[in-house]
Amino acid sequence: MRHVLLLLLGAHLAYAGTHSLRYFYTGVSGIIDFPEFTAVGLVDEGQFMYFDSNTKKAVPKTEWIRQNVGEDYWDKEAQIDIKAHQIFKINIQNIRVHFNQSAGVHSWQLMYGCELDDDGTKRGYYQYGYDGEDFLSLDKSTLTWTAASPQAVLTKNSWETKERQLAEYWKAYLENTCIEWVQKYVAFGKDTLERKVSPQVSLLQKSSSSSVKCHATGFFPSGVTISWQKNGQEHHEDVDLGELLPNEDGTFQRTSTIRVSPEEWKNNKFSCVVEHQGKTIRSILTDASVPIGIILGAVAGVLLLIVTAVAGYKIYQRKKGFKPVNASDDGSNSSARSDPKA
Repeated sequence: MRHVLLLLLGAHLAYAGTHSLRYFYTGVSGIIDFPEFTAVGLVDEGQFMYFDSNTKKAVPKTEWIRQNVGEDYWDKEAQIDIKAHQIFKINIQNIRVHFNQSAGVHSWQLMYGCELDDDGTKRGYYQYGYDGEDFLSLDKSTLTWTAASPQAVLTKNSWETKERQLAEYWKAYLENTCIEWVQKYVAFGKDTLERKVSPQVSLLQKSSSSSVKCHATGFFPSGVTISWQKNGQEHHEDVDLGELLPNEDGTFQRTSTIRVSPEEWKNNKFSCVVEHQGKTIRSILTDASVPIGIILGAVAGVLLLIVTAVAGYKIYQRKKGFKPVNASDDGSNSSARSDPKA
């Protein structure tokens, strides 16, 4: 039968350290039995708050925030989200007009947040999306808005003409207030946010002719690399890397699948290499015989010895860059304090 060998390679120190605060707002229309508006807050890679328009309540999602803030915090957060919900409803209606769309299922999204590196470097972003596509993003350096579609130019021109204080407000928030909250939250949840847990690695195959899955789970932080080697050399052909997924305990999981013929398995040595926080786990699948209908698995629990490391995983780096379009027509808008109507 096939045997899985797990080898722990030499460790090296990782010096990158980044903490972040991110919010994701989503307004939807045309969906029954689903909240019209939801708000999710994350510190680093973990959700710490949630709000939806059905309950109209902001609630904690992790113990460290529950223990460090009072009811007034959640009441204030709920009021902010309730106000955002009302504006989001209007914006979906207005944007539909820009796109000349009829009623149906549509979404208006906002994501914003900031990052703080160990060396004091700060980053911030504020970006809107419509129906899953980029729409507008704030350029903090020029206090202008970058349109990602011709329809977004209408909103861009209106906000730059009538809502300049919006850009000024969010620039100040992202560069100062947001960073202050990052520091507070990290202090609140230091033991949880800065923990390091190594992955458990399994090789799984249903039959000798099916694909082989390399499954890494239970690791934290989320930065992990999964690759395949053939006879000691990197191998990229017929390899599919799955999405990073959260586990219920706050850790993460990810799977990489390789498709090779039984004959190729017999004549070559394939191995899955999982790298996490300076540790490398190599899972080698040897082939002495090929029984049908067996699922192979092995788990490696690795003690993490590095001193400090925080993964550079950035959820907000969507797609392959924000593509602007040239400005043209003007559009009319009403105003709001921090999230105007589109």
